Amino acid sequence: MKLTEKLYDTDSHVKEFTAAVTACEAAPKGWRIALDRTAFFPEGGGQAGDSGFLNDTEVFDTQEKEGVIWHYTGQALSPGTAVTGKLDWETRFSRMQQHSGEHIVSGLIHRRFGYDNVGFHLGEKEATLDFNGSISREELAEIEREANRAVFANLPVRISFPDRETLKTLEYRSKIEIRGQVRIVTVPGIDTCACCAPHVALTGEIGLIKLTNVQAHRGGVRVSLLAGDRALLDYQEKEACVKAVSVLLSAKETRIGEAVEHLKEENYALTGRIMALQNRMIREKALAVPEGAGNIAFFEEDLDAAAMREFVNLLTRRLKGIACVFTGNDREGYRYVLGSSSADVRPLCQKLNTAFSGKGGGKPEMVQGSLSGSEEAIRSLLF
Repeated sequence: MKLTEKLYDTDSHVKEFTAAVTACEAAPKGWRIALDRTAFFPEGGGQAGDSGFLNDTEVFDTQEKEGVIWHYTGQALSPGTAVTGKLDWETRFSRMQQHSGEHIVSGLIHRRFGYDNVGFHLGEKEATLDFNGSISREELAEIEREANRAVFANLPVRISFPDRETLKTLEYRSKIEIRGQVRIVTVPGIDTCACCAPHVALTGEIGLIKLTNVQAHRGGVRVSLLAGDRALLDYQEKEACVKAVSVLLSAKETRIGEAVEHLKEENYALTGRIMALQNRMIREKALAVPEGAGNIAFFEEDLDAAAMREFVNLLTRRLKGIACVFTGNDREGYRYVLGSSSADVRPLCQKLNTAFSGKGGGKPEMVQGSLSGSEEAIRSLLF
């Protein structure tokens, strides 16, 4: 079969083109169609295949096999049919922004640290770049600033197809051994890399590069990247969050960090007061229980785990039987702590769990867990 002419190889900005159908075959989800020429980029190099239309027939994926580019559709087109191909340009251009941004960042990291890009994935929400060395958040911020200086300089992104003799003397990045003609993408002074994907013509088209995260990954790091429209959307979403928090805290947008810190301190103070009140309450309730009493159960609306255990400890010092403390409500269920200084409480724990789809356990002198049921039903089963 005749190989497909790749229009995107020399002009990544072709949005619409004419071509002839050279083959049409049944595929698992419809049909796959080959053309004599195409601007649709097939899946490869960490990037998904293009989508769009051939006349009125939707193309939902594009794949390459042995030099033939197949356009996957839900309808058949007869060989010889003349078609007008139209790319989903918004998606394609966004991918060009991300991929070109990746080249700039990878080139800068390679020049500064000597690290190789050992993995690249251009997802629908973000791009991830894997490097075989460590990069701190402070160093990543410096790389981000350098990358955006390259964007603002509006440098040309050059595509070339050097012969084998030229390649021998050319320094360029490449993750894999390439057979056949090598396509080189160059951002002057920043990066030279073998790549088959479409890129912007000028770095200014990228608009903005934002590196949102760096984390340890397989002995190196994984960097998350947003460029162009995705970086703008990320900024808009975060700006909306900042404005909402600013209103809730009655603080200027530039001072919300201070406001949150103040709120955090107030919360700590209130938590301390609540704990003190809880401790006073459980001590008073425990002291009200007669010395030497038998089994007893308390249902409280809201106690934290530490307060529940302390309540049970206070009770078991006065009781001869089992102390049961529950917190929660009939609708959302209960957490419980059971304790005793003289009896093994595990059988009662198992009984409760079986009857009320509960889970939990512990030692003979104390168990804790959770269950679903009404206070009335639980009390009726306890003793």
